[in-house]
Amino acid sequence: MKVWVIATRELRSFFDSLMAYIMLVAFLGFSGFFTWLYGSDIFFVRQASLQVFFSIAYWTLFFFIPALTMRLLAEENRTGTIEMLMTKPISDLQVVMGKFSSVMLLIVIALALTIPYYITVASLGPIDHGATITGYVGLLLMSAAYVSIGLFASSISNNQIIAFLLALLISIFFHIIFDVLSYSVTGGIGSIFSYLSISTHFDSISRGVIDSKDIIYFLSITFLSLVATEAVLTRRNAV
Repeated sequence: MKVWVIATRELRSFFDSLMAYIMLVAFLGFSGFFTWLYGSDIFFVRQASLQVFFSIAYWTLFFFIPALTMRLLAEENRTGTIEMLMTKPISDLQVVMGKFSSVMLLIVIALALTIPYYITVASLGPIDHGATITGYVGLLLMSAAYVSIGLFASSISNNQIIAFLLALLISIFFHIIFDVLSYSVTGGIGSIFSYLSISTHFDSISRGVIDSKDIIYFLSITFLSLVATEAVLTRRNAV
């Protein structure tokens, strides 16, 4: 219940500050433009598939999520309201989960607004419903990993810009660098880099293949980042 109260309060603050509207308009604008109008759009590939949208959303969420998470704890650290929050009968874990859930709710809203894409594509031809559903699941799992990383970055800084850059820097390793290294290094080390790359797991899920190792991968990043965030809050309260 307390997690839900924190999550809804943070979600309302996104809409009060216009951040939510900016994110939703930008996300729908970018994904809509490149899905329907430009480059390898749906009409170009001539298939009733949302793979183009999933590829665009894969990148747009990568850049947008650090912007959403940067203020969650950094702003409270800067203004000192985090100490006031901690005096209330709530645990560090509830604070972390509440703030994490608020961003995930906003991302769920953003993805729900793309359902007309699915309806439109389904009206154009036979669509693989299973691959479409798993594509959305893949975006949610990837988002959960990046939101937790962003929350951790926000917890260790008093500056939103630094929190944004730090979250982006950590995410770049999973989004780009590990993937590049997996092609540059052979053998067991190359396999490790390939496993650490988010694209390896996202591509598999977005094609409709649900593998337990992919689920474990995303949940592990999310869990470890949230635990690290809670540890930062606990240590700060102990000082």
